Amino acid sequence: MPCCPQCGSTLLYKDGLRYLTDGSSVQRYLCRNCSYRFSETRKPYINTDTKSECDAHQKAAKLLVEAQGQTEKREAGATKASFDVKGKILEFAWLLKKQGYSEETIRLHVSALRTLHERGADLYNPESVKEVIAQQKWSETRRRNVINAYSRFLKHEGIQWDKPRCKVGQKLPFIPTEQELDALIAGSGSKTSVLLQLLKETAMRAGEAMKLKWADVDFERRIITLNEPEKGSKPRIWKVSEKLIGMLNSLPRENEKVFGKSRYDTLKQTLQKTRKRLAAKLQNPRLSEITFHTFRHWKATMLYHKTKDPYYVKDFLGHKSIKNTEIYITVERAIFGDSCNDEFTVKIASNPDEIKALLEVGFEYVCEKDGLLFFRKRK
Repeated sequence: MPCCPQCGSTLLYKDGLRYLTDGSSVQRYLCRNCSYRFSETRKPYINTDTKSECDAHQKAAKLLVEAQGQTEKREAGATKASFDVKGKILEFAWLLKKQGYSEETIRLHVSALRTLHERGADLYNPESVKEVIAQQKWSETRRRNVINAYSRFLKHEGIQWDKPRCKVGQKLPFIPTEQELDALIAGSGSKTSVLLQLLKETAMRAGEAMKLKWADVDFERRIITLNEPEKGSKPRIWKVSEKLIGMLNSLPRENEKVFGKSRYDTLKQTLQKTRKRLAAKLQNPRLSEITFHTFRHWKATMLYHKTKDPYYVKDFLGHKSIKNTEIYITVERAIFGDSCNDEFTVKIASNPDEIKALLEVGFEYVCEKDGLLFFRKRK
């Protein structure tokens, strides 16, 4: 069995034939580990001086396999063309990895391309892909994501196409009550409940929470820092509750990450099963609508209701643009309506003890005048 001359791996795809000047041909291979192409006649070797580089290639390949899900076994009688397409998709995934795309983005792109291929589309024939897309009963968001993934694949292959039209309308997010969120947290397993409580207090994205490291948690001062935000968001820092700190302390420390080797897909499936079970048990179908991202929507809405400051909410969520935050103003008005008012209780403090007492009960600093500090709290 040949092995890759670049990294020594024996995990290979057959990548067509190479025709020589004497009329003969030799088999060409594509390494599934490092994407290196070579011919069968070339003598393989392993360069022991580049062991660290090989390890890096192997680690990257492992991430790509995880992004694709479990590697499918080659079906009996599968055509050579089908096998070559899988190699091209792997090559595309490796390109995205080298360009710095996140593991989740790579996984979604690979999933979209594999779905198109498995449903009969010829990835090198845009018209064939259009036909397959048109036959699917996808949501507009799913349709848009598949089209964008395929467009990026064609750009990599140097092929142009006329993208099908896709218009994704803006929808208002589903906002459950705090009691519904707490019921879901209480009814979840140990690791899932910690993740949900973390999302509730910090409004992290689930992908950001999965990257959280133990070094990012200051247990003594109850502070959590996020230095690896997603979607171009800003780094953030939060003061969290003693309850959350206690829940985090209950988790086993398997490695440097808080949630260890747990995968996003696994926890997502666990949440789906849990909410379905609780919805039936508590006779509340609204629980079935709660996703990881629902916690972010809920926190943003409650923050705006409490502060009436969209810029504070923007910074809390890590948004770069206030336009992304404005939707929560609309949602808050719809939920609270006339019950929300702009009346405040105002207090004045002149010494450190008075200031401390006001801050402890939720008052916020407004301004200073004539040596006095003015604080307020919404009624």
